[in-house]
Amino acid sequence: MSVRKKQRTSLIHNKGIDSMDTEDPQSIEFSKIQTPYYEELSSELSSILGLDELETRIYLNLLRTGPITASALSKEMNVDRAKTYRMVDKLSSIGIVSISFSSPKLCVATDPDEILSITLKKKEEEISKIKKDGKNIIEKIKSVSSNESKSTMPTFRIIQGIENITSQIERMLETTTDVVYFVTSLDDISKLYHSEIPEKIRMVEKAGGMVRLIIDEASPKMLPFVKRFSASEVRIGKLPSKGRIVVSRSCPITGKLLMSDSAVKGTLHENVDAECALFTNSEEMTNNIFTLCTFIWKGATPVNIRA
Repeated sequence: MSVRKKQRTSLIHNKGIDSMDTEDPQSIEFSKIQTPYYEELSSELSSILGLDELETRIYLNLLRTGPITASALSKEMNVDRAKTYRMVDKLSSIGIVSISFSSPKLCVATDPDEILSITLKKKEEEISKIKKDGKNIIEKIKSVSSNESKSTMPTFRIIQGIENITSQIERMLETTTDVVYFVTSLDDISKLYHSEIPEKIRMVEKAGGMVRLIIDEASPKMLPFVKRFSASEVRIGKLPSKGRIVVSRSCPITGKLLMSDSAVKGTLHENVDAECALFTNSEEMTNNIFTLCTFIWKGATPVNIRA
């Protein structure tokens, strides 16, 4: 059988065929190309279902290929067979993939509508439990805590993982009524707009505040991501680092400044636990960084996002 006949068209396109020797298919190496559309779809799906990059790829490929053995799927995706089996087992346990009774066993992707229903039900159950038990737990915590433990001195904490960092940014925006500077790379914006940050930015504006976004570039291809981020104003400037800065002087005492160290590492769900951020309520640090962002803003070039 020829290589051309064996090769399939995939959502994750393959390239890099160094040899057309049909007698030795193993000598042909493939490297993936992720189109902007695929990356966007993959990130959105990962965010909604809480899957990592490989799990999302497996599900999308199963939707494309239809029922297929785990072994054939691993070859299709050029992924280690043992790893594919582990991922399929995990996806099966949470209802995203089903296994047939046939021999050999086939992997079958769950219908997208059914997955959405499962995910919504799970989230609703989690929220219901929090509402039911939350108040009692808080009262118990208050009963064993001391008022003397509360302090107004400047503090900081390290936040680990992109999801925790994103959640903290969202909470900052929820309580802001003034100017917020959001300084990061364009690549980072293309990932963060999948979160609830755009909606929280609209909350800032309704409360009378505004979010000033400073990015390093604004290519025509990526401009839609910038628009969807919903910042009040956008400018292109020289960033002080490749990290991420979110700062406001009007947030509550719990925290006014967040600085991340690796805003451009990988995709939304690649090495997500490796990213960390410093979060502080220090007035002096906040004022210094806010002044720096204001200086960068004044020298930056405006981007028309209303067009």
